[in-house]
Order: sequence, then C-alpha cells, then structure tokens
Amino acid sequence: MKMAENKSIRQMQKEVDDYISQFKEGYFSPLALTARMTEELGELAREINHYYGEKPKKPDEKPKTVAEELGDLLFVVICMANALHIDLQEAHTMVLQKFNTRDKDRWTRKEQEE
Repeated sequence: MKMAENKSIRQMQKEVDDYISQFKEGYFSPLALTARMTEELGELAREINHYYGEKPKKPDEKPKTVAEELGDLLFVVICMANALHIDLQEAHTMVLQKFNTRDKDRWTRKEQEE
C-alpha cells in the first residue's frame, strides 16, 4: 500500500468531487447521504465494539479495521459537504473557534512544561 500524502481538506473534497463527477447520478440527496452516514457510523460502532468492547467478532465475519470504517465515514461526510457546497476547511475553522471561545475554561488544562 502506498504511503498517504498530506492532503488539505480542500484537496480531499476535490478528490471526492472528481470521483463522483464521473458518474451521471452525481451525489445522493442530503437525506440519502444522511442515511449512508448513519449506516457507516453503525459499521464503525460495530468495529469499535469488536476491538474495544465486549462483543468479539463471529468466526465467519470478515475482518475490517476501525481505520477502514473511519475512512468510509469520512468519504460520506465529504460527499455531504460537497453536495451542499460546504467548504469543510472553513467549517473546521469555525468549529475550532467556537470551541476555543465557548469551551476555553470547560476542561482542565495540562500543566505547561518548561
């Protein structure tokens, strides 16, 4: 497997758009994408439960990884953003700004090492 290069969120959005744009059907509707996102989140939860929870895989279940399921979920999140013309890099900046202001005193900070 080729080592992944560092990509910006915008680059990932363009890659997904380039992929989806080659098909006549294009992006699914926001409602269908929400259903797909829910499905992928369920698959991620199942893998987390197998690896970190009390429910081991059945002997006949195919091996999947948490990374694979996170990747599937990320793909659908990017599809949703692209379908709705949302720049995820801008959305990420906005949410970090919100957390850094609204929640700045919410959690116990680690001591600064000198």
